Amino acid sequence: MLAAGISLLVLPALYAGLMGWLRGGWDASLNEELGMRNEEWGTAENSSFLHSASGEAPTFSILIAARNEAENLPQLLSDLAAQTLPAAQFEVLIADDHSTDATAALVAAAAAASAFPLRLVRLPAAETGKKAALQAALQTARAPWLVCTDADCRLGPGWLAAYAALIAQKPNANFISGPVLLTGLDTHFARLMGLEFAGLVGVGGACLARQWPTMCNGANLAYRRAAFAAVGGFADNAHLASGDDEFLLHKIHAAFPGTTFFLADVAAVVRTAAPPTLRALLRQRVRWASKWRHYQSPASRRLALLVLGANVALAAGAGAGLVWPVLWPWVLAAWALKLGADAWLMAPVLRFLGRRRWLPLLPLLQVLYAPYALGVGLAGLRGGYQWKGRAVK
Repeated sequence: MLAAGISLLVLPALYAGLMGWLRGGWDASLNEELGMRNEEWGTAENSSFLHSASGEAPTFSILIAARNEAENLPQLLSDLAAQTLPAAQFEVLIADDHSTDATAALVAAAAAASAFPLRLVRLPAAETGKKAALQAALQTARAPWLVCTDADCRLGPGWLAAYAALIAQKPNANFISGPVLLTGLDTHFARLMGLEFAGLVGVGGACLARQWPTMCNGANLAYRRAAFAAVGGFADNAHLASGDDEFLLHKIHAAFPGTTFFLADVAAVVRTAAPPTLRALLRQRVRWASKWRHYQSPASRRLALLVLGANVALAAGAGAGLVWPVLWPWVLAAWALKLGADAWLMAPVLRFLGRRRWLPLLPLLQVLYAPYALGVGLAGLRGGYQWKGRAVK
């Protein structure tokens, strides 16, 4: 039984080692951001970047794909109007993906009275989907940097200024991933969703800090349009409904190593509503999982396999313990190793997001995670899901 017991620890031990390595990356990212804040911001380079003269091309083109978002867009437009970055430094392009509500009319009316440049982009009849919408907006964008968020997100006033600050400090940057926080009702279900999502944000940010990029979120990211063009944009994955964010991250990192970064600034946190029901959550996660088999990035594949393997090992260990009680000390050690590693990484991530109170839910999330991850992964491999009122294969 000694060999069986040791085997139960292998994958959790490898997982714990990886989480420890990523914790170092997360801490380094936060420390670097703190150092940037403490530096003097009076150089000619930084000043000209943040406050270029009116009439020049903007620094940022904000691209937003919208389909039936008339209910959410007024809040997002209000947040954009409240940005501390001067209005001359950014423009907003909202691409209407054949909405059947008042989305297009709302944007057109807002553009007429907007304090910042705001334009409505309509997709041709033959084009649908988020990538097509982003591509259509990009074709009319004027800025060297493209910033993406979603129509149902909320932004703090320092959101764009945080991007500007990082770009000024990292002039070699080609891709920047920002943090995202799930919001919603304060229920156990919502807190579990938020905790799981915070784990994705933390791992993605830590991987970027280690220059081992794996994941990001299209609700909060930016990339240099020259880099987008250099890697062919969405051309090689345009047939996939999902992946406008991570495929691009992987390609830019491969083409321009050392130029992808995580924006570890609280001012840059984008808030988005959590899926309201379990069914909506599963649909969202299946949509995300559908792109996994198309990953070309070795880092993403290895991370996904290790995370899934460690969780399955814990479930298998518990089953083995029921059959052979002598294995229970090894099973408990494996669970302690995995949970300890998760807590070690998640504590500073949740502190950064202002959700430290979610940390005690880690054991419950661990119990639920193995069947959840397996089910979502298999459904993603099968393909086919509903998104924005459309059936996607």
